Amino acid sequence: MIPLLHDFTGETVLVFGGGPVGARKARRFAEEARVLVVSPEFCDRSFEPSERRHPDAGVEFVRDAPDPEGVEGYVERVGPALVVAATDSAAVNEAAVEAARERGTLVNRADEHGGREAGSVVVPATVRDGSVLAAVATGGRAPALSKHLRERIESDLEGAGAMADLLGELREGFQRTEMPPERRRAAVRAILRDDSVWKHLGTDGAKARRLAEDVAADVPGDTS
Repeated sequence: MIPLLHDFTGETVLVFGGGPVGARKARRFAEEARVLVVSPEFCDRSFEPSERRHPDAGVEFVRDAPDPEGVEGYVERVGPALVVAATDSAAVNEAAVEAARERGTLVNRADEHGGREAGSVVVPATVRDGSVLAAVATGGRAPALSKHLRERIESDLEGAGAMADLLGELREGFQRTEMPPERRRAAVRAILRDDSVWKHLGTDGAKARRLAEDVAADVPGDTS
């Protein structure tokens, strides 16, 4: 499998299954998408929006227990960007997969691990700091390992979002000057390696920027 990032803003995610797995998937996609959860019962309806949730995103619950034939009707009517099959019925999950595949829709089947068929999606464990997102996946074989690795890299990403914002602003400034591309790249590398810039990112953004500008200015013109 090849990892990709997908923007679900303005899209709909259809989740079959209101148990713990379905709730977890719904909560994840509700950060960006409109999520429709179809299930006869729901273990959790307490979806508190986070600060970064898109204003049009959210979760809608539909109390229903569709049979395999009924699943196809939901997929046809909703027209989702992604179907999540997370029920305790293999037949219903298979019907959701088939309905999604017939429409050319991405699908995540929660009761299968290991090898995946074409068009299937594995939802990775993620760590986010501002605009920086890191994802860890084991191909569905060991979710506990994904979670463990995610927890290990959380501290490494601290401040990465602020650094991304700072570098984005500085690169725009560099591009408006006559600084050669090679020197621009060297300046960015030097800033990333400077501990003092990282240290002040979380406490004094203005000072971090001044330090970064000083680091960039000290980069020699000939970087060959």
